[in-house]
Amino acid sequence: MEKITPFLWFNNQAEEAINFYVSIFKNSSIKEIIYHKNAGPQLNETIFTASFTLDGQEFMAINGGDYFKFSPAVSFYVNCYTQEEVDSLWEKLSEGGEEMMCGWVKDRYGITWQIVPSMLSSILKGGDDEIKSKVMKATLEMKKLEINKLLNAVNMK
Repeated sequence: MEKITPFLWFNNQAEEAINFYVSIFKNSSIKEIIYHKNAGPQLNETIFTASFTLDGQEFMAINGGDYFKFSPAVSFYVNCYTQEEVDSLWEKLSEGGEEMMCGWVKDRYGITWQIVPSMLSSILKGGDDEIKSKVMKATLEMKKLEINKLLNAVNMK
């Protein structure tokens, strides 16, 4: 187990969510599931805790009941190398969820993801303030980030 592992609290849909995430991220698997046993009608035979990896990053999850909710105050940043990767993740994560601005999407389970082309951070780390300003303006005008639009912003005179 990694030293720091995100731990996700679900009401009662941890197994469904884990299977969904593992199906859309490469290099992902379910490592271990521990089920509730004799825990009453609401929790019996549902996941108590589970460990899984998404693209090599370890996670844990629990079905803890309806005490806590996810918030965009904590999100998962996904570095994408191609527009196809952005499009695929965006489509899958937004289905049944909510498209937000600037590459953010809330999935059907309430978890917020940032689906970001890797070239964006390269541009924003650069030294040209005018280019950074143009790219940020373009980013703020989009929901799903599009590499061609970001590159066009770089090339605007």
